[in-house]
Amino acid sequence: MLVVGVCQTPEIMGDVRAALDIVHEYAGRADLLVFPECFLQGYRPTADHVRRYAMSCADVRLDVPGIVVLGMIERAGNRYYNTAAVFDGGRVVGAYRKTFLTRGERVFTAGDAYPVFETAGMRFGVNICFDGQFPHAAAAVARQGATLLAFPAQNMMRRENAYGWAGKHNELRRKRIAETGLWLASADVTGERGDTHLGLGPTCVMNPAGEIVAEVPRGTVGVATAEVC
Repeated sequence: MLVVGVCQTPEIMGDVRAALDIVHEYAGRADLLVFPECFLQGYRPTADHVRRYAMSCADVRLDVPGIVVLGMIERAGNRYYNTAAVFDGGRVVGAYRKTFLTRGERVFTAGDAYPVFETAGMRFGVNICFDGQFPHAAAAVARQGATLLAFPAQNMMRRENAYGWAGKHNELRRKRIAETGLWLASADVTGERGDTHLGLGPTCVMNPAGEIVAEVPRGTVGVATAEVC
C-alpha cells in the first residue's frame, strides 16, 4: 500500500526558489508526491525562457522525505528536455523525458525511454501531459510491470479553450487506464495568467476502473491523497 499525493499548484514562472518552497511545504503528506509539468521553472516553451532557466537534475536541491516526481526544464549538454525528475529522500534517482511533444515545444528534444521506478515494493512510471493522447506511452510503462502512472500536466489554457477542455482531460486518461489497468495520478496548475489564460486542472488520482478516488477541487491549491495498492 502506497499513499500517493497529487499537487495542484499556482503557476510559478521563473522563480525556482518559490517553487521549491511549495515542494517543501507539501513534503511528507504522502509517500509519493506528483507535481505539475515544468513546475520548477514554469511552463513557457520559448527559447529565451528555456535557455535562461534550464538546469540539470543533479543541480536541484531537495531536503524532503519520500518520493517526489517534479516537473522541470532539464539541460543536458546542448539539449533541453521537458522532464519529470524523480527524487527519493531528496536525492535524484532518475528522470523521464517527455516523448510526445506538441508543435509549440520545438525547443525541447523528445525523450526516447520509459524508465520505471520502485518504492515500497510498487513500480511506477511517468507520462507527461500530451503523452496521454498516445496509447504507446502508457503501454510502455505497463509492460514493465508498473502499477501506477504518475502524470504531471500543465493545462494553463486560453480562456476560450479552458472550459471546453475541462471535462476532456480525464476522459483521455480513462482510455489509457482502460488499456493498461494502471492507477493514474495527475498533477496540474490552477489560477490565471493575466486576462487571457486560465488553469482548471484536473488534479486527481484515478483507480484502474477509471474512477476518481481523490481530487483537488477546481480552482483551489492543495494536495489530494489516496492509497494505491
